[in-house]
Amino acid sequence: MQNAIFTGTHGNYHIQGIAVDPAKGYIYYSFTTQLIKARLDGTIVGSVQGLHGHLGCIDFNEADGKVYGSLEYKNDIIVTGMHQDLGISLPPENAFYITVFDVDKIDRLNMDAERDGVMTAVYLPTVVEDYDGTGTNLAGETVPHRYGCSGIDGTAFGPMPGAADDKQYLFVAYGIYSDMTRGDNDHQVLLCYDTSDWSSYAQPLQQTNMHHSGPRQPLEKFFVYTGNTTYGVQNLEYDRYTHGYFMAVYPGVKPQFPNCPLMQIDASVPPIKSPLTGLDETGMCLALKTTNWRFPHGSTGLYAYGDGRYLISQNYMARTGQCGLILPYVYDEKHGFVLDV
Repeated sequence: MQNAIFTGTHGNYHIQGIAVDPAKGYIYYSFTTQLIKARLDGTIVGSVQGLHGHLGCIDFNEADGKVYGSLEYKNDIIVTGMHQDLGISLPPENAFYITVFDVDKIDRLNMDAERDGVMTAVYLPTVVEDYDGTGTNLAGETVPHRYGCSGIDGTAFGPMPGAADDKQYLFVAYGIYSDMTRGDNDHQVLLCYDTSDWSSYAQPLQQTNMHHSGPRQPLEKFFVYTGNTTYGVQNLEYDRYTHGYFMAVYPGVKPQFPNCPLMQIDASVPPIKSPLTGLDETGMCLALKTTNWRFPHGSTGLYAYGDGRYLISQNYMARTGQCGLILPYVYDEKHGFVLDV
């Protein structure tokens, strides 16, 4: 059994995700505008601050030893509210990136994301196109944001669903706006990238003059029919033990769907091209496991060791700021996640 890990308190923004390097014994927390590096006993060893966008779900890439995370700059209620709190101007444009943190260089508190050489970013034009695009609601009216795209949040490294090998890819899940008047926002949308050549794209990020260096298209765009969820996939995590991709969400409100807080993609099933319900197009669809998870946690951080053990975040608001408690769980075939006590 592993003891619970306390994140410490970190300002006004709640924990968004966790990533773990079990070999070196480090855990990383995303707290929206900063990344925290700690040992697995909870001792904080460093942090990266100065982000003016929304840093969401993060994942550790075993291939290069770096932490990857979703980063959003957009003029909607979420980021606009953040900028008002921070006392800074609105972003110069809508832009979506995958951040790449060279975590071995994080060795002290309050390192600067722009100036201290610990972070680069890769631009995702496909997300910008869908965010700036349009859809059609149930009344036939044109509405903003293709697929209801609100940007990106969930990130995970894992194998291609249905593949015979275990080559690792980066999967990036869209945020999806909640909207009862639409039928074109009922899929989770995942972009798949091969990051082995991303050194040619990754550049330091200047937030007043944001770069556009990134792959023109993803390797694949996948769809998972779950019903609309509130802001899409909050945390995405591949689990070797159950051979699936967990999707932790804020449940949707459309009554015709199960509206579970946790779902799982079946990674043993290859994608199938088929018509997309509610959309006048076809797409590569992934299979959803039939288990309807009622487990209430995971939207602020979920890590799978790959052997039936997990670390799952629960966020709290303390008098001194937002914090999280990372608790150990094991997988039980009958009951799902069970506290490892």
